[in-house]
Amino acid sequence: MGIGVWQVVLILVIVLIIFGAGKLPRVAGDIAKGIKNFKSGMKEEPGAVENDDAAEGETKALKSESAEAPAEEAAKEKSEKASG
Repeated sequence: MGIGVWQVVLILVIVLIIFGAGKLPRVAGDIAKGIKNFKSGMKEEPGAVENDDAAEGETKALKSESAEAPAEEAAKEKSEKASG
């Protein structure tokens, strides 16, 4: 008993409705990065600790990206309304 074709199609349609066609490539890229980071974390030796500065810098970069995204979307919507 596994996931059938119709269940996968239904999940994809729901994801399309939630995120919209424009955001899907970005969401898919973020998911792929997350999976890649998870796999690399699983391959690391148990007890190995990453450099705290590198992790802190990555967190700051992620926060700045998430803060810029709504501003970019708002500017895009504003330009579309002005042209159309």
